[in-house]
Amino acid sequence: VQLQAYGGGLVQAGGSLRLACAASGHTFNRWTMAWFRQAPGKEREFVAAITSSGGSTYYAGPVKGRFTISRDNAKNTVYLQMNSLRPEDTAVYYCAATPLASWNLVEVGMYDYWGQGTLVTVSS
Repeated sequence: VQLQAYGGGLVQAGGSLRLACAASGHTFNRWTMAWFRQAPGKEREFVAAITSSGGSTYYAGPVKGRFTISRDNAKNTVYLQMNSLRPEDTAVYYCAATPLASWNLVEVGMYDYWGQGTLVTVSS
């Protein structure tokens, strides 16, 4: 599985961005997908996850109510809609895939495949 994330950029606080992650392969609809982020000098942290069918989602506390994860299995793509962005959301955002079937997979080590990351910068 190869993952390619895109859609990052510079946005003012309060603004919105939509990230996308395109996956190769024929088994995308069997994978739990997630977004993580890593700010400078900090460890990579969980943001959101979505089960293979899209029926269940899970969010980290700091983004709950502001971010929405979704997927289009026909397009092999997972999305992260980010609203009401804050300067503390500034980070490199990574998409990740795992064959584990659960909605609360929040650890980096649970994911087998990673995209290259896309930078999101939120100015104050």
